[in-house]
Amino acid sequence: MNVNARIRTLPFLVALTFAVPALAAPKASEAITKPVKTVVQSVRYEKDLKALENLGSDQQGLFLLGDEWTKATDAQRKEFTQLFQSLFAKIAFPKVRENFKNLDSITYDEPQVTGEKALVGSTIFINHPLKKQEMKLKYAVEKVGSGWKVVDVSVLGDSMLTGIRDDQVRPLFKEGGWDGLLGAMRKKNDELGTVKLK
Repeated sequence: MNVNARIRTLPFLVALTFAVPALAAPKASEAITKPVKTVVQSVRYEKDLKALENLGSDQQGLFLLGDEWTKATDAQRKEFTQLFQSLFAKIAFPKVRENFKNLDSITYDEPQVTGEKALVGSTIFINHPLKKQEMKLKYAVEKVGSGWKVVDVSVLGDSMLTGIRDDQVRPLFKEGGWDGLLGAMRKKNDELGTVKLK
């Protein structure tokens, strides 16, 4: 199997996940929108590690691997989390920064909260020289400990994590289990070794 075909460059739409931040949200929803804004600002100013701190890595792992996540050893979960975050940052964040020049602003809707999960709708305004556009995004945020973390984003109704799970993680896991999945991720991460996270 061609590993690069499975773990490929994230599409442009993922880059739109992190747009120019809007004005401050109302105080009541600030705790929920804060991690989104922190990720946005951190990626924008090349503080990749700070951005990653605001992503719900364990929640992403559970979504991507389902029951296999709960059956995994602590070492497997830890390595998957580290590799997934590294790959995500090395592939997506540079594209995000490249696309900032075409991003004008983003506005946030009031969060829709259900228990310890929330959805934050937003509209991105793209000021491309050839065409101005508006894109609707919806961020999935979850309560983790005393704070909130960004877990997923949907662009035009398509979940980023669902795409990664169905196109990359599940096929690799089905073929080689944990060893095959982690091995492919290690190889891809090594290939991106020249991309440094700050």
